[in-house]
Amino acid sequence: MKNNVISGVKCTDCPIQHRAVCSRCDHAELMLLESMKKYRSFKAGEAIFWRGDDLTYVASVIEGVATLEKTMEDGRTQMVGLLLPSDFIGHPGRTRIDFDVTAASDVVLCCFDRAPFDQLLKDVPHISQRMIELAMDELDAARDWMLLLGRKTAGEKIATFVEMVVRRQHFDRKDGMRPDLVLPLSRGDIANYLGLTVETVSRQIGKLKSDGILEFIDKRRFRVIDLERLQQATGDDDDGGVIV
Repeated sequence: MKNNVISGVKCTDCPIQHRAVCSRCDHAELMLLESMKKYRSFKAGEAIFWRGDDLTYVASVIEGVATLEKTMEDGRTQMVGLLLPSDFIGHPGRTRIDFDVTAASDVVLCCFDRAPFDQLLKDVPHISQRMIELAMDELDAARDWMLLLGRKTAGEKIATFVEMVVRRQHFDRKDGMRPDLVLPLSRGDIANYLGLTVETVSRQIGKLKSDGILEFIDKRRFRVIDLERLQQATGDDDDGGVIV
C-alpha cells in the first residue's frame, strides 16, 4: 500500500473540523487528537486499502475523493460508494476492511492508529456519538443509492449525483456568487457508479447544460445556474421521496 506521510494543519484549522468525527471536541480533546494523528497522501488511482487488509488505521478524508468497490469472483468490479471530505474510513471494533478503497483523485487522509482510536471512543463521548451519527449517515446514503439504482431514470440518476456533489461542496455562499464546483469522478467512473454507459452519462450531462441548469467551465469544473430545477430533475419530492 503506497502512501506518503505528510505534515498536516492543526486540528483547530482543519477545513473539515466542523463536520468530521472531531466536530464536537473541545480544545483539550482536539489537542489529544493532534498528538495522535498522521496525514497520508495518495495519488489518483492508488489503492488506499484492499478488501481483507488489516485495518491498522482509521481515517477521515481531508481532501479528494475515494471509491469503495467490491470485485466478484469473475473479475467484475462494482463501485458501491464514494468517500468525500469529512467521510470516515473504518468502523469501531473492525480489524479488516470490507471493500477496496481507491483514490479517485489525489487524496489526503487524517489517520489514527486503530487500537488507540478504539480506546479514545471509550474515553471521549463526543467522538463516540459522532461516530454513530456518521454511521447512520452512511446507512442513509446506502439506502439512497439503492433507490437510485433501482427506481430512477438515467436523467434522474445524473441529476441526483450532481446534486449530491453540490450539497457536499457547499453551494451556498455568503457573497451570493455561484462557486466553481468539481465533478469528483471521470465520466467513466460516474457510469460505473450509477450503472449507466459513458455515452448516457455524457448525454444527460449535456441535457443539464442545454436546459440551462448547469454551466461547465471544462470537463470537470461547473457552476449551478438553477439549483431548484436541478433538485426537481432528481425525481425526489421535498421530503426526499420519489415523485410518482
